Amino acid sequence: MEQSNFNNFETGQKLPNATAVLVLGILSIVTCCCYGLGLILGIIAMVLAKKDVALYNISPQAYTNYGNLKTGRILAIIGIVLSIIYLIYIIFLFSTLGMEGIQQMQEEMMRKYSAQ
Repeated sequence: MEQSNFNNFETGQKLPNATAVLVLGILSIVTCCCYGLGLILGIIAMVLAKKDVALYNISPQAYTNYGNLKTGRILAIIGIVLSIIYLIYIIFLFSTLGMEGIQQMQEEMMRKYSAQ
């Protein structure tokens, strides 16, 4: 009977939101340039991760996929930071160039790439 309790990787259960946190962390990085979508996904991942970390801290030996949770949490933090940097950049562009300046910049880039 002690043999089965000794190896928790075979008998342990998975944290309920670890996979969701990992997926949301990845998506927060992928969508960091989508005007705040990455920020929202990263915050959701962090809230879910906080719940699972609290669950894991109560009984660490009962769960097997804490590594996925940690990885997803790190990816969510990276996605949040990248999203904030991008939003600051967009706000800076709008405050310095205005909408007309940004449209003009986009038209110049389109002409440049279509000429190549």
